[in-house]
Amino acid sequence: MKQIRRLGAAAACAALAATGAAVSTAPAAAEPAPAQTAASTTADAGDGPIVHLFQWRWESVAQECAETLGPNGYGAVQVSPPQEHVVLEGEDYPWWQDYQPVSYSLDNTRRGTRDEFASMVRSCRDAGVKIYVDAIVNHMTGTGSAGSGPGSDGSTYQKYSYPHVPYGDGDFGDCRSDIANWSDPEEVQNCELVSLSDLDTGSEHVRDTVAGYLNDLVDLGVAGFRIDAAKHVPAGDLEAILSRVDEVPEFGGRPYVFHEVLEGGGPESIRPPGYTHLGDVTDMGYHSRVGAQIRDGQLAGVLDTVGGGMAVDSDQAVVFIDNHDTQRSDSSISHQRMGERHTLAQALTLAQPYGTPKVMSSYRFDSDAQGPPSTGAEDGNPAGAITAPTECGADGWYCEHRGLNAMPTFTTAVGDAPLTERAEDGQERIAFDRGERGFAAFNATGSEWTLSAPTALPDGSYCDVANGTVGAEGACGSGAYEVSGGEVHVTVPADGAVALHTGALCTGGGDCGGGTEPPPGGDECSDATAAFSVQAETWYGQDVRVVGSVPELGSWDPAQGVRLSTDEAGYPTWTGSVDLSEGSAFEYKLVKVAPDGTVEWESGADRSAELDSPGGDCLQGFTADWR
Repeated sequence: MKQIRRLGAAAACAALAATGAAVSTAPAAAEPAPAQTAASTTADAGDGPIVHLFQWRWESVAQECAETLGPNGYGAVQVSPPQEHVVLEGEDYPWWQDYQPVSYSLDNTRRGTRDEFASMVRSCRDAGVKIYVDAIVNHMTGTGSAGSGPGSDGSTYQKYSYPHVPYGDGDFGDCRSDIANWSDPEEVQNCELVSLSDLDTGSEHVRDTVAGYLNDLVDLGVAGFRIDAAKHVPAGDLEAILSRVDEVPEFGGRPYVFHEVLEGGGPESIRPPGYTHLGDVTDMGYHSRVGAQIRDGQLAGVLDTVGGGMAVDSDQAVVFIDNHDTQRSDSSISHQRMGERHTLAQALTLAQPYGTPKVMSSYRFDSDAQGPPSTGAEDGNPAGAITAPTECGADGWYCEHRGLNAMPTFTTAVGDAPLTERAEDGQERIAFDRGERGFAAFNATGSEWTLSAPTALPDGSYCDVANGTVGAEGACGSGAYEVSGGEVHVTVPADGAVALHTGALCTGGGDCGGGTEPPPGGDECSDATAAFSVQAETWYGQDVRVVGSVPELGSWDPAQGVRLSTDEAGYPTWTGSVDLSEGSAFEYKLVKVAPDGTVEWESGADRSAELDSPGGDCLQGFTADWR
């Protein structure tokens, strides 16, 4: 164990190399970022990290704010688009239908009504949690949606006609073909994104109309916005729209705004630095680089990555392990594929110093387009399949944020305190201080890590917020650890974390145990999912399977084993899952199977495992390297 290096929370970061689905052309010289103006200045992120409750209905969000998010330190919730959307029964109501507006009415969507939305905003505000809306300002509906029937509130429309807004043909751009050259700002910002009708955001009518929609939300108490597909809107147009948005009641100040700007080729005007004068931006490089490092157990490398070479400065970035898009485009970095390693990844994101962290919370899906759990269509309701209330651990709801316990309080407590590494055990285990305010340790192996490490935390007893909540009277919902003489002794769970901070002093007396109970739902599992993540290199045509001692793993027959999958972005990581009875003990090995059926068994003894701690979402992850 050794003190290795310090990392400032606001270190300057160079732009990432261009990536993404861009035509191969030489990027233009970098343009200077526009100066920040009073009209475009937006508020900082609220106290505490953001959680994205993807596709949750409004009533469930309200309940979660009161019972879980507020008590555990979340500052804001990103909710799915609340405006009237297309209803695609023929597509089995995909999630992305909500990203195709029909009007800006909040009166009826598959997640609820305007009154339910307003009640949610009030309930979350009372719990100290802000609402950030995923706002669609670039486009309306797409070619394939036109003529599919009325929208979720009954409005009729065509691709370039929305009488209930109103928008007509003249409110859309002249380029009515898909973007072909992703390095050309003219195409990226004026042509159509996957055939979606591109609004003419240079038009005063469009600007006033979009700003009116945002102000309607602000009047209800919405405190911020994620601007979807922001890079497809010229920054000057966005500035003109945002300058017309009112201050937020109750919380006060300008709405907090962060922009979805994917990295790629071309000049700075269509890359993240070109939008930082308008608010924060999403740093997709954090997902692709840091997410992959944690997936692969390379925790020590994370500190080097966030210390330099990110897309924008720390105070301009919103960072996340995955979001609703990357779960489908890069599924190897997701809870569905990573299991407990994903919880570890989100916990480390909350503890490291770069950017404003955003936690993902979602649902299980078997196809990329699959919509949220549903109660089905209701007679007389044009919204189609209605989103089911969230019951964590049931009906496909994962509720990944529940497994983080009170870890968000760590983010708030340490603020911008610098990082000092305190211990390292290979690439897979690290521990660090955040100034004198926090200490955290992370373990990406299959066994516990017991360590004694130096720390700058003041002497005292601290609740472990990574594994439990903190009661109002200082009682810990999990264990407590003692800091004495500048040293702390902790036991870090397999694929887990320990986190201590000065805002979670144990003052409950005794052993400081028995704090608040975890929120109801999803804590008992009769059946659970074993999620495998395997590192294995293959030649073209081979696949990787898990074969084992139980029937669900083929009873040692490779032909009946669990076939894993990979993709170009995730290779050589292979992932897959199988449902087993909770408490199942089994042995397994990895095999490679060629197209002609030839089987190659990995070397070494059979691996032993038990599905004994699946967590609140009834899923447990197992990682393995081919040997």
